[in-house]
Amino acid sequence: MKEEVFPASYEASRERFRQDLALIQQGWPDARLQSHPVGGDENLTIDWITAEPLTSDRKLLIFTTGEHGIEGYAGSALLQIFVEEFLPRLDPHTTGLLIVHAINPWGMKHRRRTNAANVDLNRNFLWDATEFDPSFNPEYARLAPLLNPHGPIRNLSLSSLEFGVRLLWGLLNFGTPTLRKASVLGQYVFPKGIYYGGPTWQEETRLLMDLYRTHINQHEHIVHLDMHTGYGPRYQMSLVNSYLEPTDSAEFARRFSYPWVVKANPDEFYSIQGDMIDYVYTLVKNEFPGKRLYSTSFEFGTYGSSTAEVLRSLRAKVLENQLNWFGAASASLREHIQHGFQELFLPQEPLWQEKAVENARRAFDGILRAEGFTA
Repeated sequence: MKEEVFPASYEASRERFRQDLALIQQGWPDARLQSHPVGGDENLTIDWITAEPLTSDRKLLIFTTGEHGIEGYAGSALLQIFVEEFLPRLDPHTTGLLIVHAINPWGMKHRRRTNAANVDLNRNFLWDATEFDPSFNPEYARLAPLLNPHGPIRNLSLSSLEFGVRLLWGLLNFGTPTLRKASVLGQYVFPKGIYYGGPTWQEETRLLMDLYRTHINQHEHIVHLDMHTGYGPRYQMSLVNSYLEPTDSAEFARRFSYPWVVKANPDEFYSIQGDMIDYVYTLVKNEFPGKRLYSTSFEFGTYGSSTAEVLRSLRAKVLENQLNWFGAASASLREHIQHGFQELFLPQEPLWQEKAVENARRAFDGILRAEGFTA
């Protein structure tokens, strides 16, 4: 894998995306780049390129990256592959574009999943403001000693032992399915906890909501591809569809000639409160009925999908969050924890990166063909 495909920094990724405007304008001469400085900081911007179809407002291709900050590095690589290899295959006369770089620029720059307020943006896309309910997911509160340990990390072995004891308690009292659901579903009561959905819509969320509403309104057939990493078998990318998508996973696997398709429900993946893809489906259902939509997440597995690997993933998230709030006893301990967290969302192994690109190419091709965006 070419080293430059996976960017070294948020700044390098943003600069490359901005330079892509000239490449996109070869097919869409009126394509334009816009930016929004998050918190008014011009060094942390959500950037997007839009282009209208030249003759017909029929189709819209949406491509989004970096909702979970650190995952934006892989997202940037796959966006570049898409721009260079697949955009030239689209018909500018019938297809418009909305391409968003780094929904969460602060998280990407600082290599965290959350924004600066510790909000997981993929738990923040609630349709109704009344859904920001602190009483939601009560099991999370009962598991708080496991999921939100307090105090600086002084010794990794001791910390691991304490986590193991609390984990055993959680498994015995709740069982594996409930523990897993409670930890990843989303919660709205612990601002310093993992998977915190926030007290209200975040600045980044509101911007994306406006972009989706504006551009979906102008087109009839929408395909939305969103990039994520961290869940599933290593070396495998899964297409994760909304639970609101009526077509079953097996039919999509056949239609796309891509074998790994799941739906975001407890049977095939896991449930998420405030998911961005769910928001897009709800938007179309409530405000634009009759439009054709396929919106999905590309989920690139890293640690693996066995029970042991899922628990290892949870441990890495808990440690990184504890480190963020309470620190560590030494620089070496901090580096060790940060390295484990990075490997969960951005593996440095060349084979992993090669497989990610290989699977993405296969899925891009299958989806665009099946949806009639390419021949």
